[in-house]
Amino acid sequence: MGIGYEPLFRHVLLPFYDQTLAGRGTLSFLAEYERSQWLPPEQLEALRWTKLKRLLEHCWREVPYYRRQWTELGITPEAIRTPADFARLPVLTKHDIRTHFESLKADSLRDSLLYKSTSGSTGEPFRFGYTRESNDRRAAVMWRSYGWAGSRPGRRTLYLWAVPAGLKPLQALKQRLYNRAYNRLMLDSFAMREDTMAGYAEAIDAWRPEIVVGYVGPLVRLSQWLLASGRRIHRPAAVLGAAESLHDFQREIVERAFGAPAFNTYGCREFMLIASECERREGLHVNADHLHVEIGAPLPSAADRAAGEIIVTDLSNYGMPFIRYTTGDLAIPADAPCSCGRGLPLLAQVQGRKLDAIRTRDGRYLPGEYFPFIFNDIKWIKRFRIVQRRLEAIELLLVVDGEADAARLDAARALVTRALGDGIQIDIRVVDDIPVAANGKFRVTISELSDPQAP
Repeated sequence: MGIGYEPLFRHVLLPFYDQTLAGRGTLSFLAEYERSQWLPPEQLEALRWTKLKRLLEHCWREVPYYRRQWTELGITPEAIRTPADFARLPVLTKHDIRTHFESLKADSLRDSLLYKSTSGSTGEPFRFGYTRESNDRRAAVMWRSYGWAGSRPGRRTLYLWAVPAGLKPLQALKQRLYNRAYNRLMLDSFAMREDTMAGYAEAIDAWRPEIVVGYVGPLVRLSQWLLASGRRIHRPAAVLGAAESLHDFQREIVERAFGAPAFNTYGCREFMLIASECERREGLHVNADHLHVEIGAPLPSAADRAAGEIIVTDLSNYGMPFIRYTTGDLAIPADAPCSCGRGLPLLAQVQGRKLDAIRTRDGRYLPGEYFPFIFNDIKWIKRFRIVQRRLEAIELLLVVDGEADAARLDAARALVTRALGDGIQIDIRVVDDIPVAANGKFRVTISELSDPQAP
């Protein structure tokens, strides 16, 4: 029996390309992280602290921004002896990075930096630098985390993703060959409309992927179409949601449509993958052997367990270090370790962006996932979005099944009023469709209020 493509790619083609042709260290870093994930929690904490202390000493020597800031505060790396000491350092915001872009670069590495840009959730451009090693490490962590769901290099995979447009012929050819070598098919999630859904189903049947990876919003939308139309498609081994939180109500829809378990991941462009579910799906494992992740003080909330803001330090990006970077996302830590035996800590939930939590007049924050919970039993609501432009007013967009008569709309208004409290103006608009955002994400809630804690 001949060797399959996946082991051939993993053990022959990928090492030749990664190590020999591209000169990367991704596979050696992957082997390192595959080992460290099984360390006991106390050993992982010691490893992370060693990496963090080394990074802080580097920042003191090499990065003008931190050296100046810590000097003004009377802090030296030697004074940071415990995680509690570290947690007292100032946080780093996007505003800080834009304002002090050049002084955040390490003196000896500034000429060798690579750069990425992201529009983020606000649409405001944001640029940052990173080293080649940190990028290789991020790729290794991604492969480790995707591997927990069965997504391995070379395994037949379909991506419901953003597909680059306007490529020159040679660029397009290289992109096709690259995807073909990795045994993956890319479908453009931005082209998804009601009249194109059948084409996506046909592409899945033709490709017969073992793994499906996609932005959560388009995955859910395709799943809803499949269920509503009764269309059955090729069944993959697993579905991975990316780029936004996979809420429980969405997971149930995706799993029914694809007939496969759905896995949640959490990341951002600044760091790539931060946390992911393993095969047990008891929470999201934080990549604590690669990143230092803190959960800030809980925000006021209507929920029993309030979420805090996620604060991340990249332990490998020495070129433009982000020390205690505020992501703007909210999470709840897990109460117990995962039964899988990995020493990596768990997040119980990632609730999405702090700025997209809906604020009430009495000072509470309601995360986006709160509203699918209260609308869960209203079957005539197919999709919805809540937009808050003023503290005392929101707009509720509804895509409905059938007619939205006065009684139905009054019931929806009553549910939102009960959640937000009296004195909130609720403008309900019934629409034909609610599109995904420009970055491919489907945002259940959109807040245009400024962050009261922002500079």
